[in-house]
Amino acid sequence: MAFVLKTPIQKRFSDIDSFCHVNNVSQQMYFDLGKQEFYQKMLPERVLTGKRRIITAATSTSYLGQIRMQDDIYVTTTVSKIGTKSITLFQRLICRKPDGSEEVRTESTSVMVAFDFELQESFPVPNEWRQHLLQE
Repeated sequence: MAFVLKTPIQKRFSDIDSFCHVNNVSQQMYFDLGKQEFYQKMLPERVLTGKRRIITAATSTSYLGQIRMQDDIYVTTTVSKIGTKSITLFQRLICRKPDGSEEVRTESTSVMVAFDFELQESFPVPNEWRQHLLQE
């Protein structure tokens, strides 16, 4: 089983649209917060600041239910696949209900590519990264 990180989300008034729910753009920012914390906990710092980093190549999001301002939500982030040059992350926005139950409101899959900014090309995911990402 891969490590699953839970990141609490603090909503802002500006996240709410005219339909009184959290808009889709804000939800993508919540996923980005989850990715950032995941990388900080799971990868060496140079992966985030060095010339060889991870970039987003593709995302796919499914909106399963509305998120409202009063909802208590968090994002989960986990690795679902490590390919030759890519890492696929699976994330969920989960709402804690007043009765203690939880409900998935949004799911997202992101394909992240190992990228060398100096050479401007992708490269194989290093074994060191794999070992960090596969720890539990």
